[in-house]
Amino acid sequence: MTKTVVFTGPMGAGKSSIGRRVAKKIGASFTDTDSVIVARHGAIATIFSEHGEDEFRRIEREVVAEAVAGGGVVALGGGAVLAPETRELLRDHLVIFLDVDEHTISARIRGAKRPLLNEEDPVEAWKRIANARRPIYEAIADVRYDTSHGPIKAVVESAAEWARERIGTKENENER
Repeated sequence: MTKTVVFTGPMGAGKSSIGRRVAKKIGASFTDTDSVIVARHGAIATIFSEHGEDEFRRIEREVVAEAVAGGGVVALGGGAVLAPETRELLRDHLVIFLDVDEHTISARIRGAKRPLLNEEDPVEAWKRIANARRPIYEAIADVRYDTSHGPIKAVVESAAEWARERIGTKENENER
């Protein structure tokens, strides 16, 4: 079975930009599940405000299942792993956890339209959410890369090499 390479981690960790570059390097398709949701249903902030987080998460579960089944490289939204169905689905695939520290994140999320960070102190909100989700990211990941410092190119190179070595193999099942 060919495995899908899935990027997960907190908001602003670089899942989309790194995932896109890794896909190009390994010659795979790339899907950003948040972009698919926006294309099909409109802005995520609008979905949250008009239909609530539960409806957004329902849509997200469907899009994630479809994207992972499609193969290639997939970047998930930060909260996609909250769904037990999604975590179960990811067990058969290669999961890369991109991590980032709170000092780096403040520049990355400044001015971003992220409904869960729509608070007086978005960095505090990010820290609270990231810390609550961290055990899930760690539990489902086959490998972790920190994107806080250094050139992103180094993370892309390392993640691409890691994925290339494991695509189509069962090696990752022994690493969990």
